[in-house]
Parts: sequence; structure tokens; C-alpha cells
Amino acid sequence: MALPASAVRAFEPPPQPERGAPACTTCPRRHSRVEAELAASRPGSVAASVCAGPPRGVSHGFNSGPLLEKTRKAPSSLAGAACAPLFALLSRGRRRRMHVLRRRWDLGSLCRALLTRGLAALGHSLKHVLGAIFSKIFGPLASVGNMDEKSNKLLLALVMLFLFAVIVLQYVCPGTECQLLRLHAFSSPVPDPYRSEDESSARFVPRYNFTRSDLLRKVDFDIKGDDLIVFLHIQKTGGTTFGRHLVRNIQLEQPCECRVGQKKCTCHRPGKRETWLFSRFSTGWSCGLHADWTELTSCVPSVVDGKRDSRLRPSRWRIFQILDAARNFYYITILRDPVSRYLSEWRHVQRGATWKASLHVCDGRPPTSEELPSCYTGDDWSGCPLKEFMDCPYNLANNRQVRMLSDLTLVGCYNLSVMPEKQRNKVLLESAKSNLKHMAFFGLTEFQRKTQYLFEKTFNMNFILPFTQYNTTRASSVEISEEIQKRIEGLNFLDMELYSYAKDLFLQRYQFMRQKDHQEARRKRQEQRRFLKGRLLQTHFLSQGQGQSQNQNQNQSQNPNPNASQNLTQNLTQNLTQNLVQNLTQSSSQKENRESPKHNPGKEQNDSTSNGANDYIGSVEKWR
Repeated sequence: MALPASAVRAFEPPPQPERGAPACTTCPRRHSRVEAELAASRPGSVAASVCAGPPRGVSHGFNSGPLLEKTRKAPSSLAGAACAPLFALLSRGRRRRMHVLRRRWDLGSLCRALLTRGLAALGHSLKHVLGAIFSKIFGPLASVGNMDEKSNKLLLALVMLFLFAVIVLQYVCPGTECQLLRLHAFSSPVPDPYRSEDESSARFVPRYNFTRSDLLRKVDFDIKGDDLIVFLHIQKTGGTTFGRHLVRNIQLEQPCECRVGQKKCTCHRPGKRETWLFSRFSTGWSCGLHADWTELTSCVPSVVDGKRDSRLRPSRWRIFQILDAARNFYYITILRDPVSRYLSEWRHVQRGATWKASLHVCDGRPPTSEELPSCYTGDDWSGCPLKEFMDCPYNLANNRQVRMLSDLTLVGCYNLSVMPEKQRNKVLLESAKSNLKHMAFFGLTEFQRKTQYLFEKTFNMNFILPFTQYNTTRASSVEISEEIQKRIEGLNFLDMELYSYAKDLFLQRYQFMRQKDHQEARRKRQEQRRFLKGRLLQTHFLSQGQGQSQNQNQNQSQNPNPNASQNLTQNLTQNLTQNLVQNLTQSSSQKENRESPKHNPGKEQNDSTSNGANDYIGSVEKWR
């Protein structure tokens, strides 16, 4: 059988190159011009070593070591002869793919070579640099070896003393609760979480005199009953943040249900389908956009009754009309510094806010265009400068907090011709102060942590996360001159006086509640001490009684008595009662004996002693 011509050529010896001629580059791994030049520079060795290996990019495979060794041991002539025909037998597509793999392998080997050499050079340089640094630092320490024997002994003694102190400290104070390490001189004091957020002094000098009923704001809010919290939201006072706290940050038996992408949340009472909160984020603007005191007090009862009456039968409607008098509406609000609030509202109006949806209903009707003119003619007042914003005499931003907290029916609503301006301002200010003082709660934007504390103490509700004080706002970024600030204060002179009054009342309430908490904590600690002292005395008397009973048992064993058990019980009871009464009421009996009349002192002393013992024993039983 005749072999193909290609197979015959495969077993023929390849032609040997002449002396001085370039090496044969017919091997498939010598396909580039650069490799041909390298092969010409080093004839024989490069070509033979390259042809002996597998094509670039092709793995040797598993257990291919012996095969490669045999291939390397074969003569270079046979290797060169076997490479070319085997590669020529492959298809054109496979040869193209192997060509691409070879080029990738060349780039990878070049990168690896450069990286290896670069790392070697960097390590060499780093070695010299570190050697120089250590020689500079630790060079003077080399002279320690030349010290005399006395210095070496002193150094060794100091090291041993340090190790001994460490061992003793670990033995005396194991763990992390060592009281010796908690030195107040080295530990920074724990900051008060309710310290004034504006870094002012916690103590202040009150300007107004308030009664105890004005300072003590503790509401018996029944969330399961008919009580309702009504939030009066004044523009640009931080009411949006506080409103979100009310629906998302309070620990409740049945928390509010807030869905993603919706502003309103469902805040139902436990076991009922009625809301306990009337605010923007629970019921929406049911009484109009940013309804004031006049609108809310006339609107909220009718809205709540309307929602309830729509779910009731006609027979039950009159019953709930009678019970409406027992429902409590607790109004709350947030105030802010008038200048900061005014600037914040101006920036908000610059961005296009108008609050056109506000109803301003007073005495059953909204104001006319003559009673409440507009400051702009277009759709909004966006881009207005501060001077134009201040020059408008009908701007509702002026004294907004006083107007929204006062009863406008006292001054004829928005009709300015009912009474003189000076009298009108006085009535509005007094009405706002009175409503603010009798509100269940109000907070200040500048005191977020104190606002949280007072709300929790007032309604007996706790927030999940603490409030955050944001000192950087849009209003704080506005730079105004002293003249403009004085003009803003003049435009809001009623708000300035109301805020001063509110701040004084707010801080006095805070200090009053804090002192009450401290007194309550002190009382509990005293009761705990009395309880522990009573338990200790009780244990001591019981141990004495057991010792006496053992002695009596020994006497009984020597002199048996048929009524021994009864006598033992009576004696033990009498001894315990006498010891307890004498030790616990000695001080109180002496004090009462000095204050008692001179006639019949023995009887008075016995009565006081028995009463004091009974009271104390009752307190011990209560704590037990």
C-alpha cells in the first residue's frame, strides 16, 4: 500500500542549512518576522526549542509530562520535520484560531516578563531604602551593646519590674470591668443628650412667670378610645419632618401602615378602623392646605363626625352625638425662629410655591379678593427677589405664626376695617399666646431632642429613633446684611414676641420635667435601699431565730416536754417580732417621743412604734 506524498515527506530528513545561513523558520511557531530575526541571530537553539514544544495557546493537557520529555529528547531534525507537516494537515479555520492564540500568548508572556522585572527592581530599591532608614533610626541603639555591666543589669531590672506589674494587674483586675481603669480624670464626661442644640448654656434666666399647671403637661391620651391628636402644620417650621416622625417613628401596639411611594399612612386605633392622628401624613389636608387654628377648631370635629356617621346606623347616630362631649382633641404644633422661617419661605416661593389651595376659611366663609389681595399677577411668584418679597403689604408670610395660632374671629377675620391696626395686633398676639400655652404640646425647630423628650413625656409615647438636629438649612445659606435682618424682624415683630414667649415656656417646661424625673429616680433609689435593708435585717433575724430554736431543741432533748412544739413556735414568734420592732423603729420612736406630750409618754411611744413597724413591714411586703 502506497503512502501519501505528504506522509513520505514527513519522514524524510529536513534539508540542513548552510553554515552562516539563517535557521529554518518553517516551524508553525516561527510565523512572525521578529521571531525569524531572533532565530537568525541564534541559529539552532531557539528554533529547535520552540518547535519541540506545543503550539502557543494550547495546553499540555493532563499527564503530558512524559510525552513532552520524549519530544524534547528527540533530535532537532526529527522535531522540525514533524512540526511542519502536522500543522499543514490542519484545516484553514483551525490554523487561523491557533494563530490568534499564539499572538495572545506572546503578549501575555511579554507582560509577565515586564511585571516580574519591574517587581524585582522595586523590591531591590525598597530593600536599600528600608536599610538606610533602619540604619538611621536604630544606629544609635547599637551603642547599647557597649554599655557596662551595671547599666545592663539596671535595664534588665526595669524590664522585669514592668512584666511583674503587668502580671499583677491581670491577676487583680481580670476582664474589662476593672474599676481602677475607669478613672474620671482620663475619661471624657458623657455628654447630655438633651443639651441645648445651639450650644448655649443649659441654664437660662426665665422671663415669664408660669404656674405649675402651665409647666406640667402630661396628657392621659387614650389611643384605644376617642382621643385625637391634631397637628397644626405651619409652613417652613420643620413640620414635614415632625409629621413623618409621628407616622413612622413611634412605638405603637398597632403601628401606622405606610406604603412605598405614598405620602399618606393609615394610622388606626388598635382593634378599630378609626384614626388617632389628624395630620397631613395620616388624613391629608382634610380641612384645607395648611389649615390654621381658626379652621381646624371648626373643621376637625365635623370631619371626624362625618367619617364616623357614614359608618353608623341611624339608630346609633344620636348615641355618638351625646358621647362627642367626652372626646378630647389634643392640638400640637411646631414653631421656628421668625427670621429663619421667613427666609425659608421666601426661598420656597422663589422655587414656585404658592399655596393657592389654602382655603383661609374664617367665620364660615373664605376671604374676598379685596380682603386678601395677591402679591403677584402670574401663576406663581417664582424668581422674586427678597426686596420685592418684603415690599408686598399683603404678604401672608409676615407674622404668619401669630396669625395661624390665633382666633381670627376675634378681630373680624381678614377684614382690616373692623378695628384699628394696633388693637388688632394686640388681640392677635394675646390670642396666639393663650392658645399656645393651652395646647397639649408644642415644639421648637431649634431644639429637636428637647422636642422629642417633651412629646414623649406629654403623651407617654416613645420614638424609635432619636431626632436629628439640622443646623444647615436653605435659610442658613442666605447671607443678608444687618439692615435687612432688622427689616425682617420689623415685618415679623409679632412673631418675634411670640417666639420669645414660646421659647421661655418651652425651656421652663423642659427643666421642670427633668427635675421631676430626677426626683422620681431618687425616690425609687431610696425605696430600693429600704427594701434591701429590710431583706438584710430579715435574714439576720431569721438566722438568730434558727440559732435559738437549735438551742431549745437541745434543751428539749435533755428535758422532754409534751408541749414543746407549741412553746417553741410562740417563743420564736415573740423574739422575731420584738427584735424587728426594736431595731427598725428606734429612730422614728425617738423622734416622735420628743414631739409627743409629756403626759403618758409610754403609751404614745408604744403606739408610734407599732404604727411605724406596720408601715415599714407593709412596704417590705409590697416590694417583695
